[in-house]
Amino acid sequence: MEIRDNVFVVTGAGNGIGRQVALALLARGGRVAAVDLSEAGLKATADLARAGDRLATVPVDITDRAAVLDLPAAIVAAHGQVDGLVNVAGIVHAFKPIAALSFEDIERVLAVNFWGTVNTTKAFLPLLAARPASSLVNVASMGALVPFPGQGAYGASKAAVKLFTEGLIAEHQSGPLKVTVVFPGGIATNILGNSGIDARSAVGQAGAAVKLTPPEQAARQIVDAVVSGAPRVTIGKDARMLDRISRLMPARAIPLIAKKMRELVS
Repeated sequence: MEIRDNVFVVTGAGNGIGRQVALALLARGGRVAAVDLSEAGLKATADLARAGDRLATVPVDITDRAAVLDLPAAIVAAHGQVDGLVNVAGIVHAFKPIAALSFEDIERVLAVNFWGTVNTTKAFLPLLAARPASSLVNVASMGALVPFPGQGAYGASKAAVKLFTEGLIAEHQSGPLKVTVVFPGGIATNILGNSGIDARSAVGQAGAAVKLTPPEQAARQIVDAVVSGAPRVTIGKDARMLDRISRLMPARAIPLIAKKMRELVS
């Protein structure tokens, strides 16, 4: 589908990949409703964009279903239509084994990553399906492909996003709505800090050698998928490698990743 003059809702647009997706859509002539919990983050995105009335900032907690269900009418009132939804918003939890996580830790990650995606998808799906051409992009994670010790609840939330989105792909194969699931690898964002986690203690020496993909590069691939309608996107060499391993030798992938993650799990 075309980007220019079409309207896109982007969640998590106050920082990281979401911010860069919003900026990339604007750079290609689109109009964006940038959604995020952080008003300060949205203001920073608007300051970078300098896009005038082509950018609307919408501070919303995507776990608040009632607030999310009010969004479509508000955005249509402001922009006249909605042609795309890019769900980027997500959080991680502290690097701890599942036994050490509280129920509240697990519920918080599932509320944002899975139910937040469900809330926005359900809210905007009728509008998207009614457009002559439209796009729905849900960002999962390479953690949805193989289990990462210390991020078990996060991986479960993103695996749920994966299958939820693949179900939508199957349901909309013959219609105007193109659905995409994205599997980013390690991206150079502040997701740890934005999730309320001390990045210094979480990453340590094991994370120092990891080569991270710039968020601008990740955003370009996501926006390219909006244009092409590609159903599946992996971002970064790490995600592509894990995608292959998970399909070719799934049993061996579990101990391999566990060994790599050993230093991170507290």
